[in-house]
Amino acid sequence: MRILGIDIGGSGIKGAPVRTKKGTLAKERYRIATPQPATPAAVADAVAEIVDHFRWKGPVGCTFPAVVKEGIIYSAANVDKSWIGVDGARLLGEKTGCPVLVINDADAAGLAEMKYGAGKGRDGVVFMLTFGTGIGSAVFIDGVLMPNTELGHMEIKSSLRGSVESELYASDRARQEEGLSWADWAARAGEYLAALESLFSPDLFILGGGVSKKHEKFMSLLHTRAKIVPAHLRNEAGIVGAALAAKTLRKR
Repeated sequence: MRILGIDIGGSGIKGAPVRTKKGTLAKERYRIATPQPATPAAVADAVAEIVDHFRWKGPVGCTFPAVVKEGIIYSAANVDKSWIGVDGARLLGEKTGCPVLVINDADAAGLAEMKYGAGKGRDGVVFMLTFGTGIGSAVFIDGVLMPNTELGHMEIKSSLRGSVESELYASDRARQEEGLSWADWAARAGEYLAALESLFSPDLFILGGGVSKKHEKFMSLLHTRAKIVPAHLRNEAGIVGAALAAKTLRKR
């Protein structure tokens, strides 16, 4: 079965048809810059462009960087605030002419990693963390997702700034904007992981998002009681997970 997966991020929107049986992309992904401001109308146009690019007519799974319940957007940290309260699934469905499922971006990436990647076959408490424009989180307990955790917005007591919102301190955007070395960024990410570990005692951290492409530069610098591994699907996990979640559309 092939389903179009689209990953809506704060800096880019990318998509590709996905072979849901294998968790692989059926075609090269197509990426466009996230419009600024990222209003509902502008993002819907961008999603429609990706759908048109692939001449797609079937179900579409879309990630979104926010709390999402039954297709409705409840927060908007890295997109325009006008998204709050919007029925994203309906808006994107009307714009594309396709049935659309919308899911939290980190939850989608986590679903992909748990089925096809670094979390496959793992029980216990597993954290999927995506480090990009912000920090996304997906938490699994014995393989079952606890949705919309949004732990990138958790405040931590940092060694440099005192109390600070995690993603403003340790996201990949923070690394780039502040010109941090990988070692300096890893020190910040390590503080964030330590805070999560003190609260939740996870068994496994899976690190994804934009930084996963450079995992060899920082993984050895991170130390927790829980095992830490890079995401196997790298930055394609969101696309794959969105398509996987949208399989339910065929059952309705």
